[in-house]
Amino acid sequence: MKVAVLRFPGTNCEFDTQYAFEKLGHETELIWHEETTLPEGIELVVVPGGFSYGDYLRSGSIARFAPVMKAVKAFAENGGKVLGICNGFQILTEAGMLPGALKRNNNLHFISKHQTLCVVNNDNAFLNKCEKGEVLNIPIAHADGNYYIDEESLAQMEANGQILLRYSDAEGNRTVVNGSVTSIAGVCNETKNVFGLMPHPERAMEVILGSEDGIRMLQGFEA
Repeated sequence: MKVAVLRFPGTNCEFDTQYAFEKLGHETELIWHEETTLPEGIELVVVPGGFSYGDYLRSGSIARFAPVMKAVKAFAENGGKVLGICNGFQILTEAGMLPGALKRNNNLHFISKHQTLCVVNNDNAFLNKCEKGEVLNIPIAHADGNYYIDEESLAQMEANGQILLRYSDAEGNRTVVNGSVTSIAGVCNETKNVFGLMPHPERAMEVILGSEDGIRMLQGFEA
């Protein structure tokens, strides 16, 4: 599989993301934000974590206007798969490619730790290698990870299987981490080809680093 990893001024997880996919045997290419097209043969676009444009104005609000995002939108509209991780999730919501919005954490502090997540839906290209109800150990590192969406839209997402991950305890019970509506940690779009999550699966690829649960998450795109 050929994977494009975007880079904006302030991105800081692009090399971790590149390493993760190359560890799985995939070809990767870093794409600068000023590019107006994606390379031939790309099967997955990843918008990685960091602080695009210094998170000025609002996380992801400037990056949404970057030239490369027009190509990413067109790619997704044609059925291409897109994954946004942390700041990448924020960018995709700002760009209207995913529903909802990311606000400041309810405690107004940056949170950085390993966090257990419960797999809510695996009927998608991202989590099909995981079991529904499975608990994963994946690092989080964010200040604006408080996912918000109105009740009507949330009900529609629930019915359509668009809620992918929730913050949980070790038994899979919902837990409050950053204030996210119903403890949501990851979602997808209605057509299930655009995905976003605040946790960092690319940082959970080695046992020595605390977890390798990210491997099966990212392996889902191989199917």
